[in-house]
Amino acid sequence: MALAMVRRNVITHYSKFASSWSVLSRHSSIQEPLLASVSSFHSQSVGGGSGGGGGGLPSYMRGAVFWEPNKPLSIEEFNMPRPKAGEVLIKTKACGVCHSDLHVMKGEIPFSSPSVLGHEITGEVVEHGALSDSKTIERLPVGSRVVGSFIMPCGNCSYCSKGHDDLCEAFFAYNRAKGTLYDGETRLFLRNSGKPVFMYSMGGLAEYCVVPANGVSVLPESLPYPKSAILGCAVFTAYGAMAHAAQVRPGDSVAVIGTGGVGSSCLQIARAFGASDIIAVDVNDEKLQKAKIFGATHTVNSAKEDPIEKIYEITGGKGVDVAVEALGKTQTFAQCTLSVKDGGKAVMIGLAQAGSLGEVDINRLVRRKIQVIGSYGGRARQDLPKLIRLAETGIFNLDHAVSRTYTFEEADKAFQDLNEGKIIGRAVIEIM
Repeated sequence: MALAMVRRNVITHYSKFASSWSVLSRHSSIQEPLLASVSSFHSQSVGGGSGGGGGGLPSYMRGAVFWEPNKPLSIEEFNMPRPKAGEVLIKTKACGVCHSDLHVMKGEIPFSSPSVLGHEITGEVVEHGALSDSKTIERLPVGSRVVGSFIMPCGNCSYCSKGHDDLCEAFFAYNRAKGTLYDGETRLFLRNSGKPVFMYSMGGLAEYCVVPANGVSVLPESLPYPKSAILGCAVFTAYGAMAHAAQVRPGDSVAVIGTGGVGSSCLQIARAFGASDIIAVDVNDEKLQKAKIFGATHTVNSAKEDPIEKIYEITGGKGVDVAVEALGKTQTFAQCTLSVKDGGKAVMIGLAQAGSLGEVDINRLVRRKIQVIGSYGGRARQDLPKLIRLAETGIFNLDHAVSRTYTFEEADKAFQDLNEGKIIGRAVIEIM
């Protein structure tokens, strides 16, 4: 409480000082001697909300901006973003290269622009927003190594209150619909013009990003920043699909259609959950070969043979208990639903071009009790700490999952390579 009162007093004093400055600035004879004093005062007082931090932060940062579909990302300078209550400012260390961002870049999924994409990050907490809860500051002290989930739960809506962070109303209403955080405002403003720039999740393709604290978990020293970034989306999405949607049990048979970053993570999670037959389906022999490292017991190249027939052959004519579609295509949607046994679960996690429709045999769905389930991600507050522990103990192998790294300046090239199918598994952009 005392810190909050001091901060309010400092801000009030500074606001009055700034108002006086607007008058003094009209008198050139006294403007220059005061300039250094004002700059010094700003650098000492504007950082460090409740809980500390902010000292020594630069006045601006760089971020990769998406301007319009099918145009390259450009690196621009931004005013330093500031966290508000319940948020943390993170010095970004790494950001994953995900197909969700690529869908936006290609105009397949509409999103506000200009924007900073990137939603799979690791970094260091450098500041808390003013009036943040003391428990949040205690859990995430300044200097903490952290990983952020792409679904950033508000913690207060009807779904979050029931533990369903993956359905957070504020996340979908504000971030995905408007490109803002939960007060309806972005935290990103271009340095040269002050123009607002929207945020896809936390806008992780930048040197600093603001994240709601509910979407952040502590990363142990034993896990490296770059490879751990994929825990916040690729692994997080796979875990949500396997644990909550499919509810995979030991001995279940599982087919994963599409073995990119998310699909290959599904293979590792299925193995960790004790699945028996784990069938990887793809059109790329190199991806299928690596799928065996991730836990696949069988591989199917769907460009060379019928994947449905092959899955039934492998499972003795029954089909799998769980099939996962990780591509977001109408053809693979159908393959997924047709690959499961009676009473089986077809889980859809691949995003498709806006307006895409999938077909399902209604009579088979009804008579054979087929379950078609959508799954967008995990539950940040409950699941992210579990995933970190799986990686820390080696049950989930980050070294196998991350196949390539790029520099921040190569961000656009990373997504070009992803679009051209040159990335096996998951790639990560190292930022700082």
